[in-house]
Amino acid sequence: MLIGELAERAGTSPRTLRYYEAHGLVRAQRSANGYRIYDETELRVVREIRALLDVGFGLDDVRPFVACLRAGNTSGDVCPDSVVVLRRKIAEVDVVLDRLGAVREQLHSQLTHAIAHREKTCLRRRK
Repeated sequence: MLIGELAERAGTSPRTLRYYEAHGLVRAQRSANGYRIYDETELRVVREIRALLDVGFGLDDVRPFVACLRAGNTSGDVCPDSVVVLRRKIAEVDVVLDRLGAVREQLHSQLTHAIAHREKTCLRRRK
């Protein structure tokens, strides 16, 4: 399939596909006239890349998943290198969640204090 068809089927743009290709993630054959030709494997690869990028992975994080697919696996997350990346990403998300939990607690504390202070201030103003 040509780049436009792959882009349409994968839900992306030809420019994005060229970007992935420049980073060694997507492979194209060249026709006699220089057009990029992609096979069905590249559609699976692009879909995997898009799914991983959508949840916050970087291009370097995606490489083991692409290699896993290219090795003939039906999923990019079954290979040991992919599992390592998944574990690292989960640890990163846990750190962010911990930080967000602390921020939430701080905001809740501030809100509670503000409401209590406001009620005292409002009572004094009414007198």
